[in-house]
Amino acid sequence: MKLIGMLDSPYVRRVAISLQLLDLPFEHQSLSVFRTFDEFSRINPVVKAPTLVCDDGTVLMDSTLILQYAEALTHPRSLIPREPAALAHTLRTVGLALAACEKSVQIVYERGLRPAEKQHQPWVARVTGQLLAACDGLEAQLASHPLLLTRTALDQAGVSTAVAWAFIQNMLPEVVPASRYPNLVAFSQAAEALPEFRAAPHGDSTYRAA
Repeated sequence: MKLIGMLDSPYVRRVAISLQLLDLPFEHQSLSVFRTFDEFSRINPVVKAPTLVCDDGTVLMDSTLILQYAEALTHPRSLIPREPAALAHTLRTVGLALAACEKSVQIVYERGLRPAEKQHQPWVARVTGQLLAACDGLEAQLASHPLLLTRTALDQAGVSTAVAWAFIQNMLPEVVPASRYPNLVAFSQAAEALPEFRAAPHGDSTYRAA
């Protein structure tokens, strides 16, 4: 399998870390949806990161759908619990983490792709409020239901939470102050020390198997 996309995307990084935890070997090609648009489009004309090229050549996209496929390959090994109450907790946490990713990406794009005089501040304020609400939710989740951080116990809630927080703090630290979220800070620091996270660090590098 080959994973296409840059590790500065929380969605690409989420997949890269999860594939390692599922013990699925893969190659990584660090292509930008902006700087290498044409090269990316030759692999996936939609130019959506992450893209996964399966062993049979099938091209998948969207991190959640890619991970659904990955878990089908590794069944019964999974990063998603089966017991309904645990599943509900995990899905709530993943939903909050993905919402935080989505809203932070919207702010990054608004700032990076529009001239300052054309940025729509009411929209930015609304999205910022949604981002902070998602982070508040994650902080509360960690306080009431601490996530496990061993390689065998870490689930998709933990992966998505840590990846979302790293992206936010790398891209928008002034929007989401770390001092407001001590549980997220502590959890993220511990997660980033794991070999699977170190092998796929936030940024423009290429994944290298540990």
